[in-house]
Amino acid sequence: MRQSVTATLASQQAAGVSSRRHGKSAAMNRLRIYLRPRAALSSRERTMISALGIFLFFAIWLAVTEGGFIQPFFLPSPISVAKRLFQMVAFEGYLFDVWSSTWRVFGGFLLAALVAIPVGILIGNFPFFRSLLEPLLSTARYLPATAFVPLMIIWLGINESQKIAVIFVGTFFPLALFIATISEGVSDDLMNSAYSLGASSRQVFFKVLLPACVPSIVDSLRITAGIAWTYVIVAELVGADSGMGIAILQAQRFLLTDQVIAGIVAVGILGILTDAAFRFAHRKLFPYLH
Repeated sequence: MRQSVTATLASQQAAGVSSRRHGKSAAMNRLRIYLRPRAALSSRERTMISALGIFLFFAIWLAVTEGGFIQPFFLPSPISVAKRLFQMVAFEGYLFDVWSSTWRVFGGFLLAALVAIPVGILIGNFPFFRSLLEPLLSTARYLPATAFVPLMIIWLGINESQKIAVIFVGTFFPLALFIATISEGVSDDLMNSAYSLGASSRQVFFKVLLPACVPSIVDSLRITAGIAWTYVIVAELVGADSGMGIAILQAQRFLLTDQVIAGIVAVGILGILTDAAFRFAHRKLFPYLH
């Protein structure tokens, strides 16, 4: 009897050791798959990995602040920042600042898109317009939009048009070059096939070239919308009586670090929501690409 019990325990221990080894081996294999370039991950795996990254970021932030490694004056804890952001939204009329910044962002961004899309398509497909416009746009791309703020104040005054113009300048040049690259990258074989089937230049342009560009153009709009959110803060630092940028500047003047970080987090949240809206629209408009 004792021998059978001993044999059973030994077999269970061996099975446990084997199971742990198998689990470690499976985990290592999965990790190798995750670290493989362009590894195919399921939607659930991508969501879990993203959640892990966010959790680690806030866990480290919470540890260094609550553990006393950094003084709250320099870096408040995420709990303090979340409480301050809630107070700003619930009791201090911060939603009005959010609305002011949001319509400035989309005002400048939409104006930039209306001009940059046709300009980019012309540059990408017509050598004449490429030679005429691309050197100017490529040079202007390296000029910081903040350098135009004094000029915009001189030309437009301290009003809403000046702030929208700063966002326009900051987004127009990269967006136009993005779209030029996209339209230039449309396969020549695709266009030659249309020509060989008897299509005219007008038909190739409107029925082949433009439809081939639209999915990537929407994606470039998503990227450029994120750039617009970065420039709204700069645009509102001068002559603004409302907006998220001026709220951050006023908090900095009174050394309210938690409010400064809360404002930065709020801009980041709005940027993420904008990005998510563009991704959702892209999936709905072009389901064959997903």
